[in-house]
Amino acid sequence: MADLTYHNKREELRHYFDRTAVEAWRRLTSDEPVGSVRATVRAGRDEMRANLLSWLPADPKGARILDAGCGSGALAVELARRGADVVATDISPTLVDLAKERSAAEPFADQIDWRVGDFLSPDLGAFDYVVAMDSLIHYDGADIAKALETLAARTSQAIVFTIAPRTTLLTLMHAVGKFFPRGDRSPAIAPISQAALARDMQRQAGLANWRLTRSHRVARGFYISEALEARPA
Repeated sequence: MADLTYHNKREELRHYFDRTAVEAWRRLTSDEPVGSVRATVRAGRDEMRANLLSWLPADPKGARILDAGCGSGALAVELARRGADVVATDISPTLVDLAKERSAAEPFADQIDWRVGDFLSPDLGAFDYVVAMDSLIHYDGADIAKALETLAARTSQAIVFTIAPRTTLLTLMHAVGKFFPRGDRSPAIAPISQAALARDMQRQAGLANWRLTRSHRVARGFYISEALEARPA
């Protein structure tokens, strides 16, 4: 996918997560105490991770799974613990290093292939499943659909991912964020409805045989995210 909007947003995210937010992200994904707002985000992310894992095989031995936008690695580690062969990639070298450090002592550490880079890269190969937790929420529907098309060409079973649902709260937060100087704000999320995304997906030839098959919304305080599953018909 060579869309300029996607690449510009990807570089903005890389800079933010690799420099500006890395310490906050490290604390959020650890067991360290956090404030009440971040506590809701932590709880929401834990609930969402559990939901996405429940949509993947309970016994994934022999399955090759891509953790697209792995962050600090919690989801990749759990998939490897269950027996999957995992390729975990993120655009932030610092976060990938943190994930490697946290998982190094695990007996299944060699089942995870940690990569720094774009999860759409064809160099990553083919997969049985792809999981993308909160790594597409900053893109608009057209870019999400193009990303799904790229991933679908190399995925045999399912893609499970999250979007930022179009709720009143998220739409308001998105609008208010535009009034802050760019250097003072994190990369904006892009709220979208499931119906709008389905229409964007229909415009991609490579998704002609793919359908959204189920959804689940998690709303915990300041964490609002919607899980979707896409499968070939």
